[in-house]
Amino acid sequence: MKLDSLDLKILCALQADGRITKLKLAEAVNLSPSACFERMRRLEQQGLITGYHADVDLRKLLRASFIFVEVTLKTHRRVDFDRFEDHITAVPEVLECYAIGGGVDYILKMVAVDIAHYQEEIDALLEADIGIDRYFTYIVTKPVKRSLEYPVRDLLAWD
Repeated sequence: MKLDSLDLKILCALQADGRITKLKLAEAVNLSPSACFERMRRLEQQGLITGYHADVDLRKLLRASFIFVEVTLKTHRRVDFDRFEDHITAVPEVLECYAIGGGVDYILKMVAVDIAHYQEEIDALLEADIGIDRYFTYIVTKPVKRSLEYPVRDLLAWD
């Protein structure tokens, strides 16, 4: 699909502020409100915009721990990967899961109230018999950078 500079401006503006009004968005990208809305709808229909979300500051609700977990499976057949992935997508404490090439099969980003809660979740994963052979835990001690915005313009410059 072909995108022009106005489409990119719309995507970048919506990433920065998903609650921006249609009028302010149109002003920000220098389009009429109706033309801007049509482009926005087209970007949604093409699947480039998949949703609008609130960025919740969890630290203001509770003291949570973030944990990264490397997971290696016992066996590496397609059915083994499918079983693991099907199960892991239903675990709310797993925020993100990535299949990785190299010496590790998956990296998980998890959230827990504390380390005891995290250990309960890991124990539940092991008891679920989803093929985990080994796991390594990395506890986040301090978030340094977190971004929900993709650097669209920079990435497209390499395209």
